[in-house]
Amino acid sequence: MNTRNIRFRSNRVSDILSLFHEELDGLYGNGEVRSFMEILFESFLGWDRVKLLTSKNLTVDQSDLLRFHWALEDLKRHRPIQHIVGYTDFCGCRIEVNPDVLIPRPETEEIVNRIISTFNFQLSAFNFLDLCTGSGCIAIALKKAFPEAEVTAVDVSEKALVVARRNAETNGVEIKFVQKDVLGGDDGFGQYGLIVSNPPYVRDSERAAMAANVIDFDPGLALFVPDSDPLRFYRAIAAFAGRHLATDGLLALEINEAFGAETCALLQAAGFSTELRNDFRGKPRAVFCYRNSTNRG
Repeated sequence: MNTRNIRFRSNRVSDILSLFHEELDGLYGNGEVRSFMEILFESFLGWDRVKLLTSKNLTVDQSDLLRFHWALEDLKRHRPIQHIVGYTDFCGCRIEVNPDVLIPRPETEEIVNRIISTFNFQLSAFNFLDLCTGSGCIAIALKKAFPEAEVTAVDVSEKALVVARRNAETNGVEIKFVQKDVLGGDDGFGQYGLIVSNPPYVRDSERAAMAANVIDFDPGLALFVPDSDPLRFYRAIAAFAGRHLATDGLLALEINEAFGAETCALLQAAGFSTELRNDFRGKPRAVFCYRNSTNRG
């Protein structure tokens, strides 16, 4: 056996699982490590959860064992599992991720699912705009759900847009991608029935409390705002939506849990009625904004 794999007792699946738990349970917890193993076996070998549970006495070949070894080393240095396999699932879409884009979070998926399930009738005839699109996950999921809508996705990062374009192609959807700074001008945009955004909202002072797999691997450009102006993107988006959101449209925003009331106040001052929603952890995470209160879902 290659000396790089000496820690594995054998090529047996049960020994691979055992070593991952021995090395990682203290860092991530037993349940999270089980999830890692399911993702890795699916990505490396095409096994689903049932296959993994019923195949612990099988062995993998040496090349696959080496892949598990490097995955273990990456996880020990807090590299995200999504970067290791190169993708994540979001609202039923396979989304490529790398250090140029944020890894989509469950909180974001929750917001998109609510848009799809609650506002289906109202939004079916509208065009959509996704600001700060990153990997394109929001725009792609919405285009899948509303195939008749024209969807435009905007980001300041050309590297992010390269990833987003690949994701749109992989998922078989047509989206117009635009490189533009949300904090800049808004020439060239029309009217939209839905404007959605997950903009940067983490204060610089919050870095110290964040996990290493976020700080070291997600792009800071998509995460952080100065403590002196934490709502800078929401102020710009509110002004933009004031000019470009259709009369009966919806503005949906992911927010920093520490600024729910302040974000709502900013948007109300810009002429919107607001609905603040908690995420699955009970934290204020989304604001749905309307020009006309009769459109509430």
